[in-house]
Amino acid sequence: MNTKTIELGYISTIHQSWTDDLPLCQMCGVGTAPNCTYGPDGKDTQSHPNEDGHFRFRGEEGCFLYGVFNGFDGSRVSSFVSQCLTAELLLGQLKSTHTDSDVRRILSQAFDVVEKSYFETIGDALAEKATIISQLPELSPQSQKLSERLKDLEQEVSGGATAVVALIHNNKLYIANVGTNRALLCKSTSDGQNQVIQIGRPHTTENEDELQRLAGLGLDVSGLRQAALIAGQSSTRRIGDYRVKYNYTDIDLLSAAKNKPIIAEPEIQASQSLEGVTGFLLLMSEGLIKALESAHGPEQANQEMVAMVAAELAQQGSLEAVAQSVVERVKRLHHDVYASGRQRASHCSRHEDMTLLIRTLNYTLADGALTPTQGGRIYPVSVPYSNCPSSTSKTSVTLSLVMPSQGGTLTNGTNTASTLEEGTPTHTPGQSPTTTLHSTNNQTTQSSSSSSGDGGSLFRQRGSQAVQPDETGRVPPYVDFTQFYRLWGSDHGDFLGTQGASAGLGPQ
Repeated sequence: MNTKTIELGYISTIHQSWTDDLPLCQMCGVGTAPNCTYGPDGKDTQSHPNEDGHFRFRGEEGCFLYGVFNGFDGSRVSSFVSQCLTAELLLGQLKSTHTDSDVRRILSQAFDVVEKSYFETIGDALAEKATIISQLPELSPQSQKLSERLKDLEQEVSGGATAVVALIHNNKLYIANVGTNRALLCKSTSDGQNQVIQIGRPHTTENEDELQRLAGLGLDVSGLRQAALIAGQSSTRRIGDYRVKYNYTDIDLLSAAKNKPIIAEPEIQASQSLEGVTGFLLLMSEGLIKALESAHGPEQANQEMVAMVAAELAQQGSLEAVAQSVVERVKRLHHDVYASGRQRASHCSRHEDMTLLIRTLNYTLADGALTPTQGGRIYPVSVPYSNCPSSTSKTSVTLSLVMPSQGGTLTNGTNTASTLEEGTPTHTPGQSPTTTLHSTNNQTTQSSSSSSGDGGSLFRQRGSQAVQPDETGRVPPYVDFTQFYRLWGSDHGDFLGTQGASAGLGPQ
């Protein structure tokens, strides 16, 4: 029996005995889309089989486990990890009596065991590969056959995966991240405000903590920054990929390292209590994130993702439909930008596999299922606002307008607004007729929301105030379109729009 048969049998055994008996979580939905490359005619073709993976299980003692895995150079590692990691966490390892430090330790150990187990499954293939390489210099009639066998073995053992895993234990959320996937937590507060937090940062050469870790191993930080990619991948942490684990001394960027520079150790974020939390958790593969960032830039990717999820939650009756609709919407936006031929079209010639996992937290879905909403770009405008008619506060709010990507009507945002962990404003558009309001007069990560009825009172309230004209007889502007025209101008190459943004003016 060859190594491949052994490995497939091992994974099959895992599947039959470790995961089949675990119930799927019913408070979760997953959407996926395969990779594609656009041709000159705009049609897309799939470059390789889907390499992403995911799981969503409900364990004993109130445990829930979710994960999204982004594979590369094949799906072998993502498939193995998605099955094996479950067995290392949901077969009695976690108890209700475990403390935060216990849970973090068990999570970290699970990743270590899974990677070691994976390398054990390809150990024989690696040994055969090394033997063949040592024989190749000897010219013989067998050299051609050995070369072909070497290619087969290389395909068998190559590949890796990045992972983002969410564990809910004792009603606390733990996020374990290895690589470049992403986790977002959207929470609605008791006073109707919302908060969005990106949990953790990607492990890339743009992460200063990662650069410090690599510098401590003796690597040239400036060279890593300039290269961006390490052995073809942007991640500085990944599972599998024997080349950067065992042959890193043969890679110029990594050859000076005192120890393994590319690791599978997860960065585990401090637990967050979910007691009384209403909202949703998003786990996204790198392919989904990059597709949206390629289409609209990285500045508001989190905001737009939350906007689309909130819009679909408001009209879909199934979490599966919500997740799939959002993925399809990102795919459509990405293609539309490519087809437009505009400034960002060159960034959108292809995208990788995309996976989105949504886990709701005391969130009520819509009663009926509707078709997915059309894609659109977020363009915020600033409007003065006060909660109290007698207040003299100068609070400013941001109204998120959604401009259709191709045709259709202009809509306002949903009733979910949000902000990032570090205070970056987040605007959440998507479904008419509700209006999104975001507070900008404080340093917290809170934002306010109102329904369409409140949106109407917003304008009536401002109109009831005595606005005095200036010396020229003009009334001060009520709505500031500076951000709107700046984004619109950059997206559409509109000279007047970009000039108007800097001057606080718009197209005439």
